[in-house]
Amino acid sequence: MRLISYELNGAEGVGVMVDDSGFVPVASAAPDLPATMLGLLEQDGAIDALKGAADGKPAEMTLADVKLLPVVPNPKAIWCVGVNYKEHQDETGRGAQEEPMIFLRIAEAQIAHGDPMVRPSFSDTLDWEGELAVIIGRRGRAIPREKAFDHIAGYSIYNDGSVREWQRHTSQFGPGKNFQDTGGFGPWMVTPDEFGDPYAHELTTRINGEQVQHTGIAAMDHKIDKLINYLSTAVTLNPGDVIATGTPGGVGSRRNPPWYMKPGDVCTVEITGIGVLENPVIDG
Repeated sequence: MRLISYELNGAEGVGVMVDDSGFVPVASAAPDLPATMLGLLEQDGAIDALKGAADGKPAEMTLADVKLLPVVPNPKAIWCVGVNYKEHQDETGRGAQEEPMIFLRIAEAQIAHGDPMVRPSFSDTLDWEGELAVIIGRRGRAIPREKAFDHIAGYSIYNDGSVREWQRHTSQFGPGKNFQDTGGFGPWMVTPDEFGDPYAHELTTRINGEQVQHTGIAAMDHKIDKLINYLSTAVTLNPGDVIATGTPGGVGSRRNPPWYMKPGDVCTVEITGIGVLENPVIDG
């Protein structure tokens, strides 16, 4: 099952995709269930109930009828993992990390599939970072690695757009990772039964159709179960929390010469089994 978050007439909704453009609103398929993504994730059994309620129903609306929102518009936490692929470790010179390198994003910095990614007017160092996003569906603290996948509601695509000179102001590089309208998240959440083994899939980032990143998800250093165990040891993971699992090699800042996104560019991140997250770049 593929679920979108959208806005229509000022109200947030959730839709179950029937094909790549048509969907059934949750409010129609299952009016007794919460009508927001966070509400669905927070209610025990709601996702499973929705599968049964929406199964076989024809599309009632299309993506053109609504404004897409980030898959989880208002997560309590967006946990991001740094240098989690060997090629990216090598190109940054950081090497392998004994424990995951973690930083946080804020919801205010997120954008949906199709929204413009905004390069701040005073910077020319807006960079791409295509990533697999893991969405938590079940609350847990100190989650054992062998039970980690029981806590996953689904998967999506993240583009951790980064303003590099702000990232490098200090070793605490949060500001460069949180510029307004730079964190692409979409187009939808794919439930684990449809996505299958995450390590069987591949990630590709393209700028104007030219491939700039490519990896098998299996090349991830700290795997998904380790990340869930590690983060939940520090703090309770809640439904709707997002883990952006890291980007592979090929970022623009590490090229010679550096290659950054500019207004008019289109950045796409594709993950097999999910689809494509696409964002045009504009000046802000």
